[in-house]
Amino acid sequence: MKEETFMFFKLFLAFTLIPVAEIYLIIKLGGFLGAFNTVAIIILTGFVGATLARMQGLQTMLRVRQSLQQGLVPAEEMIDALLIFVAGIVLLTPGFITDSAGLLLLFPPTRFHIKRFLRRKFDQWHNNGSIQYRIFP
Repeated sequence: MKEETFMFFKLFLAFTLIPVAEIYLIIKLGGFLGAFNTVAIIILTGFVGATLARMQGLQTMLRVRQSLQQGLVPAEEMIDALLIFVAGIVLLTPGFITDSAGLLLLFPPTRFHIKRFLRRKFDQWHNNGSIQYRIFP
């Protein structure tokens, strides 16, 4: 019960604080830069994000294919694909905070560090028995 309440609280914060912060930042920057410039920046970051997501996604799919052709499990590439997918979803949300997060996920050096963090968390969850997974039966 305690974990469910904590998860609800985190989701509540994510679904309320992030949009409120985005709206606040857009209003503040709109007042400083002007409405047209603010909208133009949001459109530009969306275009750059879509271009990067496409390029990174294609490169990742090629690496997945190469790994499979060599008979290797493409675990790292699949984590890359997941992070690129999440970046694409985050970039769909208009705003500066979410666009920044999405662009950071698309930038390979940043994504490398996020992958390492996720790998440590997966290992921690597995060692604690929180999750169980098998590569092959």
